[in-house]
Amino acid sequence: MRLIGMLDSPYVRRVAVSMQMMRLPFTHEPISVFRQFEDFAAINPVVKAPTLVTDNGVVLMDSTLILSYLERLSSPERALTPVPLAEHARAQRITGLALAACEKTIQIVYERTLRPEDKHHQPWIDRVSGQLLAAYGSLDAEIGTGKAWLFGERPLQADITAAVAWRFTQSVVGEITRSRSFPGLSALSERAEALPEFLMYPID
Repeated sequence: MRLIGMLDSPYVRRVAVSMQMMRLPFTHEPISVFRQFEDFAAINPVVKAPTLVTDNGVVLMDSTLILSYLERLSSPERALTPVPLAEHARAQRITGLALAACEKTIQIVYERTLRPEDKHHQPWIDRVSGQLLAAYGSLDAEIGTGKAWLFGERPLQADITAAVAWRFTQSVVGEITRSRSFPGLSALSERAEALPEFLMYPID
């Protein structure tokens, strides 16, 4: 399989780390949706990262849908989604909060970098920043101390996505979150980033 996209995207990175955790063989092609638009379009005309090309040549997009497909390929002992219904619901909540934080982070970055400075709309930035902090506040409460993985002895998708999201936000708009205390999330992220699977796919 081929994973297309840059690791500065949290969506690409969560898929890359997850595939390594699931021991699914793949090649990573770091093609930028901005700098290499035409190269990306030749693989996926929608130019959406991540893009996964399956062994059968099917082109998939959207990290959540890609991971849903990959779960079907994974062996049961390597699956990243808890089976019990209550744990599954909690995992979905944690993953949803982390993805919301990614979305709000990207909105801030795009407002700052893609819109001319004289067109920046501070009330919108303030609103999105508030949503970002709310997502991380709820996520930190779910995680607790961060000294143990959320659903057992190994990290699952909720752990992976939470850690990837936090590292991404810290790398691009860290000044927004540094003024608040998120000790559990910080501890979980630190533990995850030390794992070989994370070290293999560092944020660009």
